[in-house]
Amino acid sequence: MAAISAAMVKELRERTGLGMMECKKALVEADGDLDLAIENLRKSSGMKAAKKAGRVAADGVVRVAVDGGQGTLLEVNSETDFVARDENFSNFADQVIAQAAASSETDVAALMAGELESAREALVQKIGENITVRRIAKVEAAVVGAYVHSNEKIGVLIGLSGGDEAVAKDIAMHVAAVNPMVINPDDVDPEVIEKEKEIFAAQAENSGKPAEIIEKMIGGRIRKYLAEISLVEQPFVKNPDQTVGQLAKEAGATITGMVRFEVGEGIEKEEVDFAEEVMAQARGN
Repeated sequence: MAAISAAMVKELRERTGLGMMECKKALVEADGDLDLAIENLRKSSGMKAAKKAGRVAADGVVRVAVDGGQGTLLEVNSETDFVARDENFSNFADQVIAQAAASSETDVAALMAGELESAREALVQKIGENITVRRIAKVEAAVVGAYVHSNEKIGVLIGLSGGDEAVAKDIAMHVAAVNPMVINPDDVDPEVIEKEKEIFAAQAENSGKPAEIIEKMIGGRIRKYLAEISLVEQPFVKNPDQTVGQLAKEAGATITGMVRFEVGEGIEKEEVDFAEEVMAQARGN
């Protein structure tokens, strides 16, 4: 096996822009043949994608598809809003939602295996940003309605038993705007309620009121809290004089399913030090 010198690694880095360890590995696999190493790296379609995989993709779009009693909701991420508005990125998102809607699959890795992953890697190569398909969800019901906000950053699916698609879409629009935690108060995790009780109790203890009064205060605040986070108890955004539950009831419907995606929610975004980034690039990191 040919010895791999620092000068060889340096030259490959200069010609490819790749990291030191990746260049060294390529040279080892090519037995020191610089041109073969470059050829092998160019053949590796996932090369650029793998290099960028660590960069945070917290922007992007949501997509929905409704076919009869089944709705599919998808989030595809990019690093910047500029790319999220790119036609190539949009076409890729359309391709993924079409395949997701045609499949019963909600596991991203399983859905992406094969042609979709190849398309993603090619897009990363072309655009130069990390692109990820983050999550897929489905709602199945007698009636399914969907809403996507105009900026494509929030998408909602609603399932109903009874009613019609127009009512489901109205409720989906409400969910997009208000973001309820659950459909019904009974759906709230008991641990969440207990934690809220502890917080309210600690606040009430400072009031100096008798224990029985404090207990009633806590009960009232819990009821208010449950109403605020439960879809059916919330005032409907289009008509605050009625709750969403009343709207559904008047339409002869029961809300059976709810999924809301907001692009980037829960992703810790990087705080970029641009001066350090320039220095890192200068150092070849």
